[in-house]
Amino acid sequence: MKLLVVGSVALDTIETPFDKVVDAPGGSALYISISASYFTKSIGLVGIIGDDFPSDVIDDLKGRGVNLKGLKIINGGKTFRWAGKYHYDMNTRETIYTHLNVFADFKPVIPDEFKSSEYVCLGNIDPTLQMSVLDQVDNPKLVIADTMNFWIERKYDELLETLKRVNVLIVNDAEARQIAREPNLIKAGKKILKLGPEVVIIKKGEHGAVLMIDSVIFSAPAYPIESIQDPTGAGDTFAGGFAGWIAKTDDISEKNLRKAVIYGSAIASFCVEGFGINRIRNLSWKEIQERFEAFREITKFEVD
Repeated sequence: MKLLVVGSVALDTIETPFDKVVDAPGGSALYISISASYFTKSIGLVGIIGDDFPSDVIDDLKGRGVNLKGLKIINGGKTFRWAGKYHYDMNTRETIYTHLNVFADFKPVIPDEFKSSEYVCLGNIDPTLQMSVLDQVDNPKLVIADTMNFWIERKYDELLETLKRVNVLIVNDAEARQIAREPNLIKAGKKILKLGPEVVIIKKGEHGAVLMIDSVIFSAPAYPIESIQDPTGAGDTFAGGFAGWIAKTDDISEKNLRKAVIYGSAIASFCVEGFGINRIRNLSWKEIQERFEAFREITKFEVD
């Protein structure tokens, strides 16, 4: 297996100033797997759902080459549900409810054929669960992880232990400041690098992303989207594109990590154009390449 993905699979109710959807398929593992599938067909997903999860999405994952032997389906159980409402600027949101349902009992069990995965991408689940995944895999080339404010606030010490075993940490700007306890974003990134990860990627929403490796800082812009429908899952989509490109190329050089950031940003820019996974389910490789080239164009300049 090239890429192991572990995280939540959910049904999201999302309200924006412009529209609302109910029980839209989502969750970190779903966004990551769909995004990564444009680059590699060797993906193993580990998660848990109830039997109320849409079968067409499961069929879609299988059609993408995602191995679902690690996806546990609980008969009579209800899938994890989250509801959120975005404000007019589409950057701030409030959580209406979180119903863990079957996810409350999630204990990742990695199938034997997944244990030798070369790359591991951990969604923003409990850091103790992230650690349990790493205890079950056999020396992957690269471990990529995400986290969120909920775990930073409640399980900070456990998160710090997990970070010692993570190669790439992907977080947003608020999470980076919260982990480092440092208001300056660059200083925060440098502090996180001292906690274990060799690479830190800080997502800044509509302001792009920053890649930090030792003394190297690479800043990628955000693609100028005129009509943002739904920001939900954009960060996980970024992580999937990033991990997928690395798995495809089997290259973890600084130059290729920069390229992976752009591919992640490109697919994430599609994600916000529709609700939930709707937009990223139906991309073509041509669209992805054109968006990648558009990123190159908006960062290109001549030196006299």
